Formats: sequence, C-alpha cells, structure tokens
Amino acid sequence: MKNYYQPELETAPREKILEIQNEKIVRQVKNVYDHVAYYRKLMDEKGVKPEDIKSVEDIKKLPFLTKEDLRVAYPYGLLGTDLKNCVRIHSTSGTTGKRVVAFYTQKDIDMWEECCARAIVAAGGTDEDVVQVCYGYGLFTGGSGLHGGSHKVGCLTLPMSSGNTDRQIQFMMDLDATILCCTPSYAAYIGESLAERGYRPGDNKLKAGIFGAEPWTEEMRQSIEKSLGIKAYDIYGLTETSGPGVAFECEEQTGMHINEDHFYAEIINPDTGEVLPEGEKGELVFTALDKEGFPLLRYRTKDICILSRKKCSCGRTHVKMTKPLGRSDDMMIIRGVNVFPSQIETVLLKEGYPPNYQIEVDRVNNTDTFDIYVEFSKEMFSDKISEVQAHEQALSAAMRSMLGIGPKIHLVAPKSIERSEGKAVRVIDKRKLV
Repeated sequence: MKNYYQPELETAPREKILEIQNEKIVRQVKNVYDHVAYYRKLMDEKGVKPEDIKSVEDIKKLPFLTKEDLRVAYPYGLLGTDLKNCVRIHSTSGTTGKRVVAFYTQKDIDMWEECCARAIVAAGGTDEDVVQVCYGYGLFTGGSGLHGGSHKVGCLTLPMSSGNTDRQIQFMMDLDATILCCTPSYAAYIGESLAERGYRPGDNKLKAGIFGAEPWTEEMRQSIEKSLGIKAYDIYGLTETSGPGVAFECEEQTGMHINEDHFYAEIINPDTGEVLPEGEKGELVFTALDKEGFPLLRYRTKDICILSRKKCSCGRTHVKMTKPLGRSDDMMIIRGVNVFPSQIETVLLKEGYPPNYQIEVDRVNNTDTFDIYVEFSKEMFSDKISEVQAHEQALSAAMRSMLGIGPKIHLVAPKSIERSEGKAVRVIDKRKLV
C-alpha cells in the first residue's frame, strides 16, 4: 500500500501539475506586481510586466530575489498582503546583517502544514503514530512545521522542542514514540545517549526519523539508522519559502520530492544566472506559487543540487532534488581549493570516526591554515602518542585524497567536542575575507 496524504496531487500526471503551476504563476505574478513595491521596482527595471508571464516557462524572464534583498526590504518591504491578514511570523537564524522575517496568512500555514503532513505520511506516518518533535519551536520553523503536519495526519504529537536530552529519552521510551523529527546531528546524539544508558536499538518503538535543517551525508544516515533502529528520511525547506516540507523523501530515499503544486524549482548557474537543464548541478531557485504573506518569486537559495524527473517507485510524480551538495555561500576556498564540510563528514564516517568534528580555518602570514578537530571513537581511543599520530596522518591522507588538500588533523578524546541540540556548528572561519 502506497503512503500518500493527498494522492490526487502527489501522483498527478505531469500535464496536471503544469496546469496547476501555470494557473498559479499568472495569478501570483500579478498579485506581487500589484502589492509588493520592492519587487515591482525590480520587474520594472528589467522591463517585465505581469502580462509577459503566461506560464511557468516565462519565469526565467523575472528578476531574482536574494537574501540581501530580504534584508534590505526588512521588515515589511516584501509583504504580499495587508498586515491584518497575517497571523504569524517566523525568522531565519542568520547571525549577520538584519534577520529575515517571513509572514504567514492562515492559508499559508494550512498549505505548509499539508506539505509537512505529506512528508510524515511518506515516512509511514498514520493517525496511530506518536511523533516526537525535537526541532526548536519559536521563530525557527522546524518545530511548528512538523508539529502542524503531525496534527494534520492525526498523530499524537509530543512537542518536545530541542534540548534536555534526558527528558527527550524519557518521553520517547515512556510514550512509545514512533517517529522522531529533529536535526540529523541531534538524532545522532540521541542515538549515542541511548547507547550510553544501556539501550539497544530494538528497545525503542521508533520506526522512522524525519531529519533536516543542516547538511548530512549518506554515511551519516546509515549511522543514525543503525544507532536508532529506524529508517531516516530527509526533509528540506527554508523559512523564506515557508519552512520544512518544501521537499521530502519517500521510501526510495533517492532524493526529495518537491511539492510542485506549491513551489516551482529551477537550477541555475550561480555565476551567470543561466537556467540549466534537468540533471545538471547548480544553484536551486524557488518560486512560491501561492503564498500570500511572503510570496517570493525566483528566490536564490544558495543550495547546490540536481533535479531529476526519473520515475519513482513510490508513485509520486513531483520532481526530485538531491540532498544539497553544498552551498554557494558556505563553500570554503582554502589555498585555492573548494571545500565543502559535507565532503569532510563523508571521509570521517568512511574511516570509522564518529560525526563529531569541527573545522577551523585561519590565515597566518598570508597563508591559509586548515585544522580539523575530530573525536576518537571509544574503540579507537589511545593514550599512546605514536598511535594517535599514526591515526592523524592516515586521516589527513584520506582527506587529501577527497579534497585535494591535506588538513592538519587533531584527534581529541571522546565527548570533548561540544554537542549541539540544534544546528551543529561545524566551521569556525577566522579569516577576514571581506
């Protein structure tokens, strides 16, 4: 039996999806042009009028929006409706410049929660499940999105928020949670904490996890699945486009289905803005087809990925995106080499190290330094200097093979790198590059 929340939409023929998208984009562009002065100015500067947009094929005529635009327009400059029609805000967790504030009407929230419900059902969720939501609540979108989606499905929802791992484990075990929702780094920490308390994977009732909000690799997925005894599903979203649920994995686990009846996706060359064909790697751009409060058109996510329309065994017909393969704005250039943290995580897990690490980059005498602090696993831990140095050299060589550059590896004692209960802080870049 296939798992769908809205089967008539999730399995709609391609022609039907295009019909929905074409109808929505014409209406949305006119609405944005009429009600959002900031974007109307961008359109006028590019010489584009609403009547020029007759289908999603014409989206490429529209100007892009960037996070910088959102900061410049803060707080109300991109509001798409009267403020009295909005019932909630969420905000990004960015630490530089002005925060990005997104507005939601009740219709926006209903749509968002339906997208999250699709993700929960795709992970096997039904009204008989107990969903433990360990994403943060408040301004962060993670908790609210999965919380609302869980309600739509009819699950018993445990609104735990992040942190207090002892309490998380108590409720998980006492109330027989079956689906866990949190960041992958926190899922790994919960699995580690359960093992320390003497629990085996089969001791909990969990069957699935829905993890997002930070990059994670296939190796980390397998590690989490093993430690918790679950199937781990990816979920994707941005505060700017509503939150988690823009795209989600099905049981095939070969990419995330984008909810195309609500979000139109493009892949562009991040340097030129040129739209790339299906199958090519580039920057992901989203247009929110029917959002009312914060209706972004051609928003540049900075996430690098690939789109595919290859037929999926789950029966869903919506296009798939890969896990983000890096970001065009958090890619590090170290001694002229492009480095993504996800590459480093892949090496660590393949070499048998836990995914607890921190990257430190600095510039000394006009030369980049590149240090990675990595925890020993308990099995590998040694207090013999010669053994530690041998491990460090071997890991540095493995990193050089993957990255084309050899970092200085510092192996440290288990549990010595601070654990995160939200998004893990993986990179400390001390260089003054601006």
